[in-house]
Amino acid sequence: MNQPDGLSQLIEGVLNEVLQAQMKQHLNAERYEHSDERTGVRNGNRIRKIHTRVGTLKLQVPQTRDGSFCTDIFKRYQRNEQALVLAMMEMYVQGVSTRKVSAITEELCGTSFSKSLVSSLCVNLDARVKAFTNRRLDGEYPVLMVDAMYIKARRHDDRVVSRAALIMSAVRSDGYREIVGLEIDNGKNMSILQRFNAIVALIRLHFRQ
Repeated sequence: MNQPDGLSQLIEGVLNEVLQAQMKQHLNAERYEHSDERTGVRNGNRIRKIHTRVGTLKLQVPQTRDGSFCTDIFKRYQRNEQALVLAMMEMYVQGVSTRKVSAITEELCGTSFSKSLVSSLCVNLDARVKAFTNRRLDGEYPVLMVDAMYIKARRHDDRVVSRAALIMSAVRSDGYREIVGLEIDNGKNMSILQRFNAIVALIRLHFRQ
């Protein structure tokens, strides 16, 4: 059985931040901002669910009064889900950077955001990633499982390489499964056992907090 866990909530938060950034760029104004450059008026959000490999995500899609705002973020996410999930997992492990956020928003939106908008996204996403990284693991986890998936990813020098994502999930005592640890291949020679032990050490730190 599955239930919303830290990873799905992190990705949900990232997508919602990108949707709000898209609306800001569409209107050329922040929420509640009054300016001569503003091109429309917000009209709340509508909830849309998207089913993904990490669970069902509940996204808040912003609306305009004239209905002029539209996004293909759902179609683009599902088409590029593996690469996007890997990029978000890299942010979890290595930290948020302007380059990673720019790559994610371009994949999701088909266009690049302004430098100022990417910078504001970095600040918001950094807080989300840190909250996920430092979250406390409560309850009992009688079963731990480790799985690895290999995904083609583009490096900063534009070379496409195969990267391994090692994922540890746990079955809680109430029967729900939760992702509790992640490790991304960094190109160094490290055995699966060493990576497993690294994740176990990370999980122990969470339990001690």
